[in-house]
Amino acid sequence: MGNKYFDIQVNGYGGVDYNQNDLTLEDLRLSCSKLKNDNVEGIFATIITADFQDMILRVKKIVDLRGKDELINKIIKGFHIEGPFLNSADGYRGAHPKEHILKPNLDQLEELLDATDGLCRIFTLAPEMDINNMLTKHLQSKGIIISAGHCNPDLEELKSAIDAGLSMFTHLGNGCPQNLPRHDNIIQRVLSLKDDLKICFIADGIHIPFYALKNYIKMAGIENCIITTDAMAAAGAKAGRYTISNIELEVGEDRIVREPGKPNFAGSAIDMPSSAFNLKTEIGLTKEEVVQLTSYNPSLIFKTKS
Repeated sequence: MGNKYFDIQVNGYGGVDYNQNDLTLEDLRLSCSKLKNDNVEGIFATIITADFQDMILRVKKIVDLRGKDELINKIIKGFHIEGPFLNSADGYRGAHPKEHILKPNLDQLEELLDATDGLCRIFTLAPEMDINNMLTKHLQSKGIIISAGHCNPDLEELKSAIDAGLSMFTHLGNGCPQNLPRHDNIIQRVLSLKDDLKICFIADGIHIPFYALKNYIKMAGIENCIITTDAMAAAGAKAGRYTISNIELEVGEDRIVREPGKPNFAGSAIDMPSSAFNLKTEIGLTKEEVVQLTSYNPSLIFKTKS
């Protein structure tokens, strides 16, 4: 057996989309079985921006199925809620539907958290939209890890959010426009605060070129980085047509996940074993460094929950 992986951002796997209203026990168990076969010992099931009531329904569905099956309960350690309180600007919102991105609202946040039955581990939001860090402070009081993502806060907004409890950044280098100001941009701001944030990256060579990922990891330091897949249903499955939430996607033989006719990515089709292989062969990390990025550091996030 190889390294046991821990993935803190999984939207779907093995042909199964977690962001659907009619997810079945059989499908979710099949997905978890494929994760187990790929040496993934635990994940945070990720629910993304959609119609708010659909988000609630999808969270409750997974909570219910998790309680009915030992394998699902073992693999799905909790939730990573990504949205709906994000930056709605094109580029920064990525594939998150603009019409379902919401302004920060404590009542809606609490409704989402209640639906997780205490299993929300990470909540991704846009700090610049969270006026006076209202949501951040509330999440911090509940022991939930707050991650910035699909956002464009300035340096002072980031620092203020960190003071309020922000401690992570979701898939740096993605969830932002293709073209950015050459110096004052979200990537440089986050890297400058590496000692205050755990920074997540996708290691498929598609979301970030390997040479850039190598630079980012070197700048941030192995101890401050986490590799995640941001996997959708095509991970661990063949090329073809898939969905994530209500978004139709196509995955080619190149393993790039796209909305037909659009340039932006919508999750990834990579798995953790392939991520580990890439870190070793494309970036030149040692076995110990790969284990730290794909197992040790992300599992610490799970253990951080109070």
